[in-house]
Amino acid sequence: MDEKIKYEIEFPITSSPQLLYQYISTPSGLSEWFADNVNSRGEFFTFIWNDSEERARLSSKKTGEKVKFRWVDDNNKDGEYFFEMKILVDEITKDVSLLVTDFALQNDVEESKQLWENQISDLKHVLGSV
Repeated sequence: MDEKIKYEIEFPITSSPQLLYQYISTPSGLSEWFADNVNSRGEFFTFIWNDSEERARLSSKKTGEKVKFRWVDDNNKDGEYFFEMKILVDEITKDVSLLVTDFALQNDVEESKQLWENQISDLKHVLGSV
């Protein structure tokens, strides 16, 4: 199996960090822009897109700052890959941005980045940040 490579992509977002955090850390917030539906049971989140379903564990979070989801298998065992969303606030300008860390196969990195750009565009619309 090909190994995925880690990449980061940063998106400027016009929003308060507190509001943005609600949209990246809660099932209701995530289902407004990230997936068609998101359910959670404890630390486990189920992301639903059309007919596909993926499960992840909320492996770490820092309220108001970041969330990290680690993909899990059918037995809820942690997989090798994760995605993380971190809210960055410039100390001087107070500009807010969202730093996304994810993994993709070498040949799929650009497509994966494009997918994130589309998702974040949806997030900006939900936030009124366009």
